[in-house]
Amino acid sequence: MSYSIFLVEDEQNLNDLLTKYLEKEGYKVTSFTNGEKARQAIHETPHLWVLDIMVPDVDGYQLIKEIKAVSSDTPVIFISARDTDIDRVLGLELGSDDYISKPFLPRELVIRVQKLLTRVYESSTLSSSVKLAPYTIDESVRSVSLNQENLNLTSKEFDLLLLFLHNKGQAFSREQMIEHIWGSDYFGTDRVVDDLVRRLRKKMPDLKIETIYGYGYRMLTG
Repeated sequence: MSYSIFLVEDEQNLNDLLTKYLEKEGYKVTSFTNGEKARQAIHETPHLWVLDIMVPDVDGYQLIKEIKAVSSDTPVIFISARDTDIDRVLGLELGSDDYISKPFLPRELVIRVQKLLTRVYESSTLSSSVKLAPYTIDESVRSVSLNQENLNLTSKEFDLLLLFLHNKGQAFSREQMIEHIWGSDYFGTDRVVDDLVRRLRKKMPDLKIETIYGYGYRMLTG
């Protein structure tokens, strides 16, 4: 399958370089050097957005809000010259799936893109709906509903739900959860796990997610 990627990066040389690397992998890349032009393309719904946080006109934070308003399941990778926990956590709050700090090798972005696209679009194993009272979960289309009303989970929130769903009663450390959801190449604090669990609990309050203090979490059965 040929995936479409929308790349938003205002540094023209870097934009051209990243586009070249991604296209060599067979991806269809549409690039933008400012936020306003990217905003006009949001309704085209690519398979993946790669957003530089600091771009002219409309920054990455505003863009991701508008992207998620149109298509909450579309994955997003943030790029930033600022390697701060605040940026990472805020990006996750807004629905980003990964975060990469400048400077980085183009090959690193390619690897992250490959892993994210595989996880989101190729890793589904269920072909029918699963009932997790009172919720209905359809892994094949990555959707969750309550009383026939769709719940807008981000890609990371859905990944966390699947981890719990497939491993009911099993305790996971924060480090294990990072490995499952963000991958082994994630760099940052484990606070992102607590934030992700908090957001999933807020959207699906009937899930029985137990906090194991000093360790991690598990979803209780029954």
